[in-house]
Order: sequence, then structure tokens, then C-alpha cells
Amino acid sequence: MPVITLPDGSQRVFDQAVSIMDIAKSIGTGLAKATLAGKVNGQLLDASTIIEHDATIEIITAKSNEGIDVIRHSCAHLLAQAVKQLFPEAQVTIGPVVENGFYYDFSYHKSFSPDDLIAIENTMQQLAEQDLPVIRSVMSRNDAVSFFKAQGELYKAEIIASIPEDQEISLYQQGNFIDLCRGPHVPSTGKLTAFKIMKIAGAYWRGNSDNEMLQRIYGTAWADKKELQAYLHRLEEAEKRDHRKLAKTLDLFHTQEEAPGMVFWHEKGWIIYQQIEQYIRQKLRQNGYAEVKTPQVVDRSLWEKSGHWDKFGSMIFTTHSEHKDYAIKPMNCPCHVQIYNQGIKSYRDLPIRLAEFGSCHRNEPSGTLHGLMRVRNFVQDDAHIFCTEDQIQQEVANFIDMLYAVYKDFGFEDVIVKLSTRPVNRVGDDAVWDKAEAALELALNNKGLDWELQPGEGAFYGPKIEFSLKDCIGRVWQCGTIQVDFSMPNRLEATYIAEDGSRQIPVMLHRAILGSLERFIGILIEEFAGTFPLWLAPVQVVVLTITDKQTEYAREVLLHLEKQGIRAKIDLRNEKIGFKIREHSMQRVPYLVIIGDKELEQKTITARTQKGDDLGSLSIDDFILRLRTEIESKK
Repeated sequence: MPVITLPDGSQRVFDQAVSIMDIAKSIGTGLAKATLAGKVNGQLLDASTIIEHDATIEIITAKSNEGIDVIRHSCAHLLAQAVKQLFPEAQVTIGPVVENGFYYDFSYHKSFSPDDLIAIENTMQQLAEQDLPVIRSVMSRNDAVSFFKAQGELYKAEIIASIPEDQEISLYQQGNFIDLCRGPHVPSTGKLTAFKIMKIAGAYWRGNSDNEMLQRIYGTAWADKKELQAYLHRLEEAEKRDHRKLAKTLDLFHTQEEAPGMVFWHEKGWIIYQQIEQYIRQKLRQNGYAEVKTPQVVDRSLWEKSGHWDKFGSMIFTTHSEHKDYAIKPMNCPCHVQIYNQGIKSYRDLPIRLAEFGSCHRNEPSGTLHGLMRVRNFVQDDAHIFCTEDQIQQEVANFIDMLYAVYKDFGFEDVIVKLSTRPVNRVGDDAVWDKAEAALELALNNKGLDWELQPGEGAFYGPKIEFSLKDCIGRVWQCGTIQVDFSMPNRLEATYIAEDGSRQIPVMLHRAILGSLERFIGILIEEFAGTFPLWLAPVQVVVLTITDKQTEYAREVLLHLEKQGIRAKIDLRNEKIGFKIREHSMQRVPYLVIIGDKELEQKTITARTQKGDDLGSLSIDDFILRLRTEIESKK
């Protein structure tokens, strides 16, 4: 008689062994129809799993992230089934869940065409409509190897042969298709109602370039068609907002093969970059930071001592000189400790806040490089706070206040907060990690913030709070972080003289708000679709003339704007005014000033916004006052 405890604490008693689906039916037919899987004592299992003993059960539906993953995993099998039905000679390999969807890799002697992908998706729809039961079974490893070899599935046989011999192999069958998988899967293919095949790409077998190139078919899957359509709409919006395309249109930056993962900033892009840097620099001064600058190339021994050499390995760019190995700086923290270590520090000196717009290099794999979002050379708005344990709470609180103020100025109000705790590979003993994690958790609770726990996602030297931004089309970007580090100051021999005269090791807080300036600018380009707020716009005003007669007065207006710190340009070309307005509007210039005979005679201007709003006739001083007010408000 198993006693089943539900998440709300209620219990149900059954007089014999019972399946997860039966438990769902006992609660209600609506829940049973929605059931995809179940959690038994924290373990995710198929809905058909039989429960023979007392257990805590959670019914998994498409309303949870785990339920969506079950759908996506099952869709990967549905994809493989469709491919095998259409192309029997194709061999299946692996098909995992990925962000927003799934993929499956196939070995096939022909390249799948766009028409093939349409046929595959249509076949998946037909198989889903058949509502085929998904049935789990087990085999011994050797029997499973023999089974898949007999099926001609040599890749599956190879995968299974690498599994220990004494381990049972679970298989899932739907219709005449059988696949290797840990599961769980949906009870039947009819649960799969909202999916779409997205694209095809190449992928080496087992990620090894010495192996065969396979064909990887990507798909997306959601709880229902409404969520699928919303996702496809977001993709369309993301395509329109692609920062790489907008950068070319707006002449902001470019990348090229001769410097992979590194940015060539053009004048207008560099203006945006400088505006952001100067803005952060002002915030740093207001919050008691000292700005420093450290070398780009540092002896290998420092990185070995800090632990970064072993942690980052091949991601560190290196150089050699006079029988010594050097690292091109992958991060700033060990160098900041060297500045702290100059001279004796007292408890009265703490906290010491050192900030740097530190240029870092990391040898990211070429396949991961993506515009400004993933680069090899980037600048962090990096800072490190050296403080006592008693000062941690106040310093973290001050940083959080600063971070939220910065995000608000850039137009981000929706901030997701996560606490990342100790990873498997780390430095420092558990007592130190207990103390560091407790400090960050207390700081979050003291600020009254909602936050999620991310077990195992901390840095190798300490736990961290991660701050992520949700943009206007629902994408999430992890940007800010603050990390408590009890280990690196000790490894790099940082000390201070305590009030009792003893020599103590300071706590080191690693913190950044924007993260990488390059990546943050990429986020902003896509958030604003290239239409930057006035304070960030590289060109804030363009002065346009209707005829040559207004040239001299237009130059006077331009000079007046420039003297007031407005980034302005002039267009004196012999083109129709409508053409000029369209061209500069396409360049996302916030304000256009039009000078004609009337404006020349009255010594006024006519202004219009990038949105096309006509502000009418204004004095130049009134116009500048409007600009200054808008710039200062960061709106």
C-alpha cells in the first residue's frame, strides 16, 4: 500500500502498486490529460513508471521547464522517426535538447535539401497525429549492441559499446521506431502539438574534426501553438534587430578574418562606446572607486599562482620573450591584487575599490564567435573591492544599488537575479565556501530581492550573484555579477593590518555591471533596433538646408549646437529636402533641423524627430534646452 505525498503535502494511499499516470488520474482527468512525466523523490521519470513504495510525487506538465524539456526530447525522437521513415538508409546518432528546442544528427550519403526538411516536418506532424504510444523497455548492453548492429545503426551500437557492460540500456519505441535513450518521454506522440523544423548544419561525429561530418537538423518545440508562434515572432524581431546587420547599415563597426573575434570600431560606433565608458566612469567616481590601468602581458607565474593558468588553459593567448612565458591578460583580478599589494594596508584603509576598463583576450573557439556578443578581445567595466568580512554586506548592497541605477538609465527595468554556488572544480575548503555563499544570500535577502539558486555555477574561486536583463522581445542577457572571494587574496599574498595589530587577509569582491562593453553595446543595438536614446546617439542632430541660400545661417546653427556639446552634423548637399530627411531618418538620427528661407529670415529653426513628429518653429536656444533636458533624463 504505497503512500503518495504530493507537493502540497497532501497524501493519497493506494492498495497496490500504481503508475504516475494513475496517480494523476486519481487527482483529476484534466491533470491526467496534461501529464507528461513525473518526479519521484526528485527523480524525473516516465508517466508509466510503477510506484511500489511510499514516495513523494510531483506531476510534470507542460507548464514547467522540465515538462517543456520532455516535449523537446520527445520531438527529437519524433524527428529521427520521420527521417528514418522517409530516408531508411540514414543512420541516427544523437538527439539532445538545446535552448528553445532540439536537434538530431544523421549520417546520410546525400545532403538534405530544403524540400526534404519540409517533408520531414510534415511526416512528424502525421506521426504526432497518430498518437502513437511511447513505450520504454530495457536490454543488456551486449544485446543492445547486437540489436542496433542488426538494424544497421552502427553509430548507436558504438555509443552503447562505450557504456559499462553491467549497465542496463533503456530503449523507447513509438510505432516501428526504436531508439536508445535515458528518457523520460511523453506518454504518446499526440502530446507533441507545437514544433517546427528550423535549419540544418554540419557537425562532426562526437565533435571530433577527424570524424565524419554529419547533418544536424535543428527544431523548436513548445507547450502549445500560441507559444510556438510567439517564439517564431521573437525570432523575426531578432532578425530585424541583428546588431551585425544594423552595424553595417549605421556604420558602427566591423569584424574581419585577419582579426577573428576582435572589433574594428568606426567613428559612430566608437562614439557610442565612449559615451558608455564615460557614463560608467562618472558612476565609479560617485561611488568611491579609484580607476587604475594594468599591463596587457604578464608573466605566466602570476597566472599559475592565481589559479587561472590551470583553469583557462588553452583559452589563454601566450607569448614568449627572453626564455619566459607570458599570458596576454584574460582577466584583471590578479593584476589588481598587485596594485593593492604596493605598500602596507591598514584596516582603516579598507574598503579599497579599484576599477579598470580592462582589455582582456580569451581564445574562444572560432565557431562560437558572434559579432559583439562573443569575441576574443573585450573590455570589462571591471572592479575589485578589498574589504573586511564585516564590510561585505554594505559593499554588496552599495553595488546592487549602483547596478540597478545604471540599468534603469539604459532602459532596463526587468532584472533577473541568480545566486550561483560552488562548482565541482574549485579552490578553497568548504568552510570558506559556506561563509562566502551565506554572505551573498544574506545580502540578497537584506535588499528584499527575488532570486533563484544556481547550484554549481559559481566561479572557481567563489560564489557569485548574476544579474540578467530581459530585453524588449523577451531574451535574457547575463551582464552584471558580484563574487565573494576568500581564496585569491590569500594565494597572491594580499594582507592588511587589523585593529589588534595582526596581519589579516582581505576579502576580495569581483564585480562588473555591464560585463563586456562590446557585448553590452551589441545588446543595446538590438534592444533599440539601432534607434538609440538621444544621450547615446552618435549623431544627435543633423542640420539640413533647402537651398544654398541658407548655408551660412546653417553653419551658425551647427556651431551653436556644437558649442553646447551637441553631437551635430550638417548636410549642405544639393538634394531635395525630402530625400535628405529620408536618408538621415534611416540612419536613426534623433533630430533633424531644417533651415529654409523662413527660418533664415526669422533666425529660427524647424525641427522634427526621428519618429516624424514635427516640432514646428523654435528658437535655437529653446531647441538646445529641449535637447539638454532629454539628454540629462537619459530618456
